[in-house]
Amino acid sequence: MTHSSLPRRRALGLLAASLASGAWPAWASDAGTGTTAATAGTAGTWPTRPLTAIVPFAPGGAGNGSLRILAELIGPRIGQPIVVDNRPGAGGITGTLAVTSSHDDHMLLLGSTTMTILPALRNDLGYDVQRDLQPVGMISTQPLVLAVAANSPLHGIDDLVAKGRAGELSAGNSGVGTLSHLATELLNQKLGARILAVPYKGDSVLIPDVVAGTVSLGVMNLPVALPLIQAGRLRAVAVTSAQPLASLPGVPVLRSRGDEFVIAGWAALFAAKKVPAAGVERLGQLLREALDTPSVRERFAGFGVTPQASTPAQLRAFVRSETARWGELVRGRGIKLE
Repeated sequence: MTHSSLPRRRALGLLAASLASGAWPAWASDAGTGTTAATAGTAGTWPTRPLTAIVPFAPGGAGNGSLRILAELIGPRIGQPIVVDNRPGAGGITGTLAVTSSHDDHMLLLGSTTMTILPALRNDLGYDVQRDLQPVGMISTQPLVLAVAANSPLHGIDDLVAKGRAGELSAGNSGVGTLSHLATELLNQKLGARILAVPYKGDSVLIPDVVAGTVSLGVMNLPVALPLIQAGRLRAVAVTSAQPLASLPGVPVLRSRGDEFVIAGWAALFAAKKVPAAGVERLGQLLREALDTPSVRERFAGFGVTPQASTPAQLRAFVRSETARWGELVRGRGIKLE
C-alpha cells in the first residue's frame, strides 16, 4: 500500500485509534525517591546534566507554552532540569538544524506541523526528520477554524461550498506553505472550489482584515481565533476537527464532507540522534504520564489545545503519513514558496 492510499483521517484518527485501549497512568511517586513508579529502576544514568529543548520558533504560541509546562513536570522526575531554548529562523529550519547536526546527547526538539510540510517546499533543508531525529511522543493537537466577520453573509458549510465553487470567496492564511494555506488548497481540490488563498505574514496581520471583511474568511489556528469569536468580533463557520468542539457549540465540522478534512496543527517532542534509546523510552513514558494529569489538561485548555499522547512508534508513523499527505497536495497544486 502506498502512502497516498492511506485513509485521510490522519491528523487525529491515526493516533486516536491506537490509543483508544486505555489512558496512560497518572503520576505516582515512590516514597522518598522522587521518581515515578513507572520509571523506577530504569537502567542507565542518562541524563547526567540538564537537557536543552530547542523550540525552532520565537517565544509565544501554544506549542512553546505547552512544552514549558511539561518541562516543569518532567524535569524533576527525570532527574535533570529541561531548559527550553527558543531559536527561531528560516521558518523553523534554524532551530531544527541545531538539533539534527548536534553530537550532544542531551538535546531535544519541539516538532510541529511545519516539519511535515517543508520537505515538499524546499530541497535544501539539510536534514531528514526520519533519519536525523528520534521521536519521543506527541504533545498536543489543535484544529483550524474557518472564521468570518461578525456581519458576514457567509453561513454554514453549504454556503461555503456554493460560494467557493462560484469563485466568490477569498481566504486569508498565515503565509504560503503554512497549514492554513494548505487547508484552503485542500478545500479547492476536494470540493472543486475556486477560493482565492490570500497569504499574510502571520495571524496578527490577518485578523484585522477578517474582522473588517476585507477577505471573505480567515483560516486560523483555534487558539488565535477563539478569543475573537467569544468576544463577538468573528463568527466561526466550521472547524477542521474530527468531532464538534465544546468551546464552539453549534459549529459544524468539515469532516462531514469526508475524513480528508480532519486537519490539525500539532506539537511533538523529538530527541537528537545521540540520545540513548533507553533515555528516549524513559522520556516518552514520563511525557505520556504528564499529559494524563488533570493539571496539564486544564493548563493546555488555556492555550486552546488538546493533549495528545503517543508512543514513539506512533509518532514516527504519523510524521511519515503527514509528510506524504502534504507533499502530495503541494505537488498536485503546484505550490511554491515565494
